[in-house]
Amino acid sequence: MQRQFDPIYLDYNAGAPLRTAAREVMIEALEDAGNASSVHGHGRTARGRIEAAREKVARLCGSGSRAVTFVSGGTEANMTALSPVWQDRGAPVYLDKLFLSAVEHPSVTTGGRFATADQIVVAVDPDGRLRLEALEDAVKDANPGLISVMAANNETGVLQPLAEIGALAAKYGHFFHVDAVQAAGRMKIDMDAWQADAVSLSAHKFGGPQGIGAVVIRSTARGPSPLMVGGGQENWRRGGTENVAAIAGFGAAAEAALDDLSRTRHLAEMKARLETGLRNVCPATVIFGEAADRLENTSCFAVTGVPAETALISFDLENVSLSSGSACSSGKVSVSHVLTAMGVGEDLARCALRISMGWNTSQAEIDRVLELWPRIVERLNPQARHRAA
Repeated sequence: MQRQFDPIYLDYNAGAPLRTAAREVMIEALEDAGNASSVHGHGRTARGRIEAAREKVARLCGSGSRAVTFVSGGTEANMTALSPVWQDRGAPVYLDKLFLSAVEHPSVTTGGRFATADQIVVAVDPDGRLRLEALEDAVKDANPGLISVMAANNETGVLQPLAEIGALAAKYGHFFHVDAVQAAGRMKIDMDAWQADAVSLSAHKFGGPQGIGAVVIRSTARGPSPLMVGGGQENWRRGGTENVAAIAGFGAAAEAALDDLSRTRHLAEMKARLETGLRNVCPATVIFGEAADRLENTSCFAVTGVPAETALISFDLENVSLSSGSACSSGKVSVSHVLTAMGVGEDLARCALRISMGWNTSQAEIDRVLELWPRIVERLNPQARHRAA
C-alpha cells in the first residue's frame, strides 16, 4: 500500500499560516461589538485592542507607536508611501522623481502615485543587488525625490544594501522608503541604521491575517500624504473604520515574529541542506542570488529543461505546495521580471521554483522535497541529472 504523507507547505513568502496567538485574539475581537472611534465602553475596548497591537508592531520595527499607521495590506502600504507629496514638519514637500530598483514588487513597479514619466528604474547586478553606483549617478544631480527599495526580494530572498542606499538618500537630500514586507519577522528592521523615512509591512507574511498591513515612519514629523481620506482614524493618516480583529491579529503575529528572530538558525541550516541536496540530484542546478546575502528562509532555483509549471503540478500531486516566484499576479506561471533584470535567460527563468520556509517547517519536509525532486527531474529532463553546472 502506498505511504500517505501529510500536506507540506513551503510557500511562506506568498503567505504564512495564521499563528495560533493571532487567531485567538481575532476571535475575541470578532465576538465584541464596538467601533474604535466611539467613546462608550465597547468603543474603548476596541480602541484598546488597536493601540495594544500598534505597540507590538512598533516594537517589531524599533519605532514609536505613533509612527505606525494601519492599512489594508502591503500593496496599500506601498501605494501610500509612494507619494510625490510628503509632509515634513507641517509643510508639504513636493518630490520630483521616484527612483526604484528593477526587481521591486509589482506594487512598487507601478509607481504608486508618481506619473510614469517621473519614475527612474535603477539596474541590479546578476545576483539581484541594486547597483549603488547607478543609483548615485541617478540621484546626485536630481531634485529631491523618493527612493524606494525592497529590503528582501520576494522571489530570490536577496537582501539589498539598505544602509548604503539610505546614506546616498541622506547625502543628496532624497526621501527613502523601504518595502519590508518580506523582511519583517525574518530579519531585524532597523530604520535608523537604514536612514529610512518609511517602511511597509504586511501581516500575512509572518503569521498574521491577510488584508492588514502598516506604514511605519521614522519620525512623526515626516511622512507621506494620506492615500485614504475622509475620517480622522489613524491619526488622520488613513481614513476608514479600523479592522479591529485583523489589527489585533497583526499585533499578536508581530510579537511572535519578533521572538522568532532569535531562533532562525534552523532555517539557515535547512536551506543549506536543501540547496546541497538539489545539487547532489542535479549538478546543473542554478541557485539565483547565491553570491548575495539572502533571507535564511528562501531558495529560488532552476534546472534547464524542467519547466516550473510542470514541476509545480508534480509537487502538488504529492501534496507539496511551493511556488514559481511571486504569487501576486494572475496565478499563472510566467517569466519573472526579477530574473530578467538579473540577466537570466527566458528558458531558464521559466524553470524557476521557489521554496520559502517558516517557523513550522521541519527537516522531514525538506527531506521529502529532496526525495521527490530526483523523480521529477528524471521524468521531465533525465539528461539534466548528468550535466555539470
